[in-house]
Amino acid sequence: MDKITDGNDGVGNDLQMSPEQMLTLARQTAELIVQRIKNLPGESAWAGEFRRDLEDQLMKPPPEESRSALQVIKEAAHEILPAALRLDHPRCFGFIPSQPTWPGVLADFMVAGFNINQSSWLISSGPSQLELVVIDWFRRWIGYPEDAGGVLTSGGSAANLNGLVAAREAAGNPERGTLYMSDQSHSALTKAARIMGLRPDCIRMIPTDGHFRMDVDALAETVTEDRAAGFSPIAVCANAGTSSCGAVDPLETMADYCEAQDLWLHVDAAHGGFVMVTEEGRTILRGIERADSIVLDAHKWFFQPYEVGGLMVKDVRTLEQAFIGKCDILQDTIWGAGHPNFSDRGLQLSRSVRALKIWMSVQTFGMAAFRRAQSNGIMLARKIEEYVEESTVLEMLAPVALGIACFRVNPGNTDLNEDMLEAINKTVLARVFWEDHAFISSTRLSGMLALRMCVINYTTTWYEVHETLDTISKFGMEGLVQDVSPS
Repeated sequence: MDKITDGNDGVGNDLQMSPEQMLTLARQTAELIVQRIKNLPGESAWAGEFRRDLEDQLMKPPPEESRSALQVIKEAAHEILPAALRLDHPRCFGFIPSQPTWPGVLADFMVAGFNINQSSWLISSGPSQLELVVIDWFRRWIGYPEDAGGVLTSGGSAANLNGLVAAREAAGNPERGTLYMSDQSHSALTKAARIMGLRPDCIRMIPTDGHFRMDVDALAETVTEDRAAGFSPIAVCANAGTSSCGAVDPLETMADYCEAQDLWLHVDAAHGGFVMVTEEGRTILRGIERADSIVLDAHKWFFQPYEVGGLMVKDVRTLEQAFIGKCDILQDTIWGAGHPNFSDRGLQLSRSVRALKIWMSVQTFGMAAFRRAQSNGIMLARKIEEYVEESTVLEMLAPVALGIACFRVNPGNTDLNEDMLEAINKTVLARVFWEDHAFISSTRLSGMLALRMCVINYTTTWYEVHETLDTISKFGMEGLVQDVSPS
C-alpha cells in the first residue's frame, strides 16, 4: 500500500485515510491475525526477547515523515507482538490463560472504530444500556436481588479496589479501619488496601486450612482481638478460586459469620466466578450470592479479550454513594435516576465500551457453548489429578480446584530432602520453559515449590495436557538421575 498521505488534500487532513485505504488495511490486518491464530498450535506457547535485543530493534526516534501503513502493520505483527507469552495457545498452562472468542475481538475493533467514551448516559446511551443488560446477566447468574448492580472494569485489580472502597464507605470510613483476607489472597487485594490508605497494621492475613481455604475460626478470633484493641473491621475478603491453586473459601460459613458480625463480605472471584453459569459451578460457589460485593474477570474464564473485569454489589446504591461526585463541567450529563452514569460507580470517568464483546460473544454462540467450555476446563484439571495420582514420578500438592492443578516431581522410591526436590523441580520448570512447546508456571504451597497448570482455554484438549505431563515426568526423571548419581 502507498503511504498514507496519498489522497490527502491539505495539512489538516494529514492524519486521514480514504475509505478504500481503510478497508484494505482492515482486511490485511484481519488476515494477519487469523493466520496467527491458525498457526498458533504449531508454534511454542512462549517467545520472548531480552531487553537489550529489543532496545536495539525498537529504540529509535519517531519518524518525521510517513511510512507505508501496511509495512508498519507487518512490523508490529511479525517483530513486536509475537515476543510475548501466547496466552491463547492450547499449550499455555501458566498463570491464568486467556482465549478470546473471535466475536469478542471484533467487538473491540468496533468499539475503537466508533470511538465512544462510555462515561455517562448522555454521551453513550446505547452502550450504557448494553452494560446494564450484561450486568443484569451477571446478577441473574449470581442469584443477586433485583436492586443489585455493578460496573465493568479493566480487570480484577480495579474491581477489587472499587469494591473495597464501597465497603469502607459503607462502614463509615472509620479510624483504624481493618481488612481481612487469607494468606492465599491475590496481591490485588493488598494493593487495593494500600491505595485506599489503610495502614499496614490494618491489613490482616488469616491462615488457611489443609485445602488452602480460609480458617474461619482464626478469622473470628482475629476480629474479636482487633475490636478489643480498638480496630474497626471493615470487610472480609473471600476467594472464589485462588490464583495459586484454585481454592474456594467456605463461602456459606463466611457469609454466616459476616452477617452475624455485621461485616461486609467481599468475594474475589476473578479466576473462578464465571463457572457459576454451570450446574457444577453453582455447587462449588454456593453461598457467593450472599456476598456484598463480587469481583469477576471476563477476560479469564468467560473467554473475552483484555480488558474486561467487573464488580457486582448486592445493593448498587453502595457503589454510587462511594463514587458519585459533583463536577460543574459534567452537570449536563445528569439525566435523573433512571439514566445511570457508570462513572458514578467506580474510579474511571473516561472509559471504553466493555459490554459489547461479552454481548456479541454470547449472542453468537449461546450460553450452552460457554457452559461446555467451562466444564471442559474443570474436567481437564481433574484428569491431571488422576494422571499425577497414578504416576510414580509426580505428587499432588493441593486438591484440584476449578481449572488449576498443582503438583511436583517427587518419586516415591527415593529419599530426597526438600532442597533436592526444590532444585529438581526448578530445573524441570526451566526445561519446559526453554525446551518444550508448552508453558507452565509455578507457585508455593506450604513452603514447597509447586508446578502449576491452569487449563481453562477452550481450544485445549487432553492431548496437549497429556503430552505436557509426559514431558514433565521425563524431565523429572532425568533430573533425578543427575541429582542422585555419584559425582
